[in-house]
Amino acid sequence: MIGSKRRARSTINAWPGYVDALSALLMLIIFMLLIYVVSQLYLSQTLTERNTELARLNERLDEISSLLGLERNRAGVLEDQLSASQDRNTQLQDRLNATRNLLMQQTAESEAQAERLARLDESLSDKDELTASQEALILNLSNQIISLQRQLQKITAALKLQEEETAERESELEDVSQRLNTLLAERVNQLEQYQSEFFGRLRDILAANENIRVVGDRFLLPSELLFASGSAKLGPEGQQELDKLAAVLLDVAESIPDDLDWILRIDGHTDIVPINTPQFPSNWELSTARAVAVVRYLAEQGVPDRRMVAAGFGQYFPVAEGTSPEALQKNRRIEIKLTDR
Repeated sequence: MIGSKRRARSTINAWPGYVDALSALLMLIIFMLLIYVVSQLYLSQTLTERNTELARLNERLDEISSLLGLERNRAGVLEDQLSASQDRNTQLQDRLNATRNLLMQQTAESEAQAERLARLDESLSDKDELTASQEALILNLSNQIISLQRQLQKITAALKLQEEETAERESELEDVSQRLNTLLAERVNQLEQYQSEFFGRLRDILAANENIRVVGDRFLLPSELLFASGSAKLGPEGQQELDKLAAVLLDVAESIPDDLDWILRIDGHTDIVPINTPQFPSNWELSTARAVAVVRYLAEQGVPDRRMVAAGFGQYFPVAEGTSPEALQKNRRIEIKLTDR
């Protein structure tokens, strides 16, 4: 009787219960791995969209900054705000990259733990009982899964906070962009008004001279009107025409605000006939010297030096094609234009 009871107790097999527990644990780990994979894919897509949008915003800001070269002093405060916003966006991008790396690391750890659990399950298929070390390993894996769940919750909350911060930065950038565009449009409109006034009044005054031509927003004065052939010294007739120009410019300049960065551009042009003298080795030197002579004379009449610029283009930008006397005469010219810096 006693022997038969011992045999009955020894035949009790606890293996099915352990197998069920291991199977449930393995399914839970696989489910968590699926959650990690889906979270990583969603995070990667979100980061890609954020990078694209940030790149687009940066390109737009670069374009606006290049257009606002003339307004750098006026818009200094706004540009500082824009730079601060870009720095905050860079910091946000670094935090997003760090979060993605953390998720990738945790996913790799979960995969390694799943492989260890799979190997453990294979080794247990050949045994009837679990050892104490195996039970401890299962308990350790369960604790790690709970820890990973908590970390995932923290990361999800951090991502939500970062998305909110990104939305705020984008709103700030949009506001700064609108303010800069409005400021630029106002300054351009102001300069166009004074350009129109200067252009109209000067055209009326110089209309009596049929040699002076108007092309677009520029006045073209023939070199023969201002200089002798091969010379950069102003003649009396040219000085009289420049006196008219200086009077109109000084009158208009009195009404132009000081913070509007305007200049009078003087461009010298020659024909294609080469010149090679000790004073003018090429047409570049001749065209530049003539432009400088006009600038110096206007400065003597009271036009501010810092509001003028002289440039020599030689023979490389003709307004008439061919080598006829008429074409050559048209290409020898001084161009005058009121524009922005």
